[in-house]
This record gives sequence, structure tokens and C-alpha cells, in this order.
Amino acid sequence: MPDSEVLARRAENNPIVRTLARVGNAAIGLLHILIGVIAIAIALRTGGGNADQSGALQALVKVPGGLFVVWAVIVGLIALTLWQILQTVVARKAWKRVSEIAKGVVYLVLAITAITVAFGGGSNSSASEKSASAKLLGTPGGVFVLALIGLIVVAVGIGFLVSGIRKTFERGMRLPPNALAPATVTLGRVGYIAKGIALGIVGGLIVAGAVTYDPGKASGLDGALKSLTQLPYGVFLLLAIGLGLIAYGVFWCVRAVAIRL
Repeated sequence: MPDSEVLARRAENNPIVRTLARVGNAAIGLLHILIGVIAIAIALRTGGGNADQSGALQALVKVPGGLFVVWAVIVGLIALTLWQILQTVVARKAWKRVSEIAKGVVYLVLAITAITVAFGGGSNSSASEKSASAKLLGTPGGVFVLALIGLIVVAVGIGFLVSGIRKTFERGMRLPPNALAPATVTLGRVGYIAKGIALGIVGGLIVAGAVTYDPGKASGLDGALKSLTQLPYGVFLLLAIGLGLIAYGVFWCVRAVAIRL
């Protein structure tokens, strides 16, 4: 066994590392709960803000003691990123390594976003994404790259849907052997399906932006959810997705305790 793998396994078995990884799982859950709440507020027209990770963090900073929670989220996300690096080192199969690296990149981006918000930064995420799309469309072959990105996001959304329908998210979890187990599984199924639908809408809008050569359509999660309010009965779909994202967040909080590390 290579020395790097031995060191990675030792770090992986460290109780402090494992605890911090669980904090990271809870942080992911908290962010999705807040995004779900913002989505519901938008649907009911009782509040504003960006229905994405940046918007959730900015909303959190505004409440008493919220900044402390944001820094706890940052610690958890950084720990989760390091945990994924360890998983990449000890993984035996190439596809597993790619999967763990991708997760680590996502957690790192979230950590950087949280750090920016904690230091008083932050911007309109939808505007930033539209600007990036416009720059990409302005480059040779950029329309194909943007369309490919959209299709990848759609594929990820389908993956979430399939995981929710087939309950494959249960793998690697220690579900409580009592009445809470069915409730936990239900939260996971509802959450994964809602997350899949949301990502499918995001990916579809990105593809639409590429096909129509309109970067205004290529918005992120916030823009995708807000666009639902312009559709017939879209408000009800947005409410359902908001509730689903809350369920997904609660599931991750339960996962922080139940996951087999």
C-alpha cells in the first residue's frame, strides 16, 4: 500500500476529521433548507433574495448570530473538501476517484462563496452567471460549450431523480432501526427528486440560452426557480420544489449523523 494511501487512511480514521466531516454534511443541509425557504418566500411573494447558496448565506448573515453560523458552515465545508480528497486517495476505481474529486470541487466552491459572504462580499449570482454565459457565447465554439454544460447539468438532475426514485442514496447510511427509518428514506426521496427537478430546469435554461444565443436565459438556480413564477401554475411547482429542497436539507442533517464514514 503506497505511503500516501496509508496516511490518508490514518487521517480518515481520526475522530476529529470524522466529526468535522459530519459538520460539513450538516452545513450542506442547512444551506438547502434556507434555499427552500427563500424559494417558498418568492412563490408566496412574502420575501426576496437569491434562491441559491449565496442568497442563503447572505440571509443567514442578517440574523442575530448568523455570522457565527456562517463561519461554522465554512469550517464544515472545508473539512468536507478535505474529506473528499482523502476519499480520492483511498479510492480503488478510477470512476470513484473522478466522482470524489467532483464532489470536493463543489464543496470547495461553496466554501469560497461562504468566505466571501462572511467578509461582507457577495453579488447577484444570476447576473454573474448571465455575464459568464455572455462571455462564453462570445468566444469561438462557446455556444457548443455552453450547450454541453447545460446537458451535463440536466444529466446530473436526472441522476438525482433516479437516485430519489430508486432510493440508491441509502447506500452507505446507517438508518436508525426504528420508526424514524421510513421517515428518513421519505425525506431523501422527496429531496432528491426536488433537487433533480431544480437542476433539470437550470440545465434546460442553459441549453435554451445556447440554442437561442441568449445569455439572459442561461441563469443559475436562482434564475431558474424565479422563472417558474412566470409560468401557468408555476408558483405551485415552485412551492413544491421549495418544500422538496427543505426535505433534502433535513435529510442531509440526518445524514450527518447516520452516514457511514
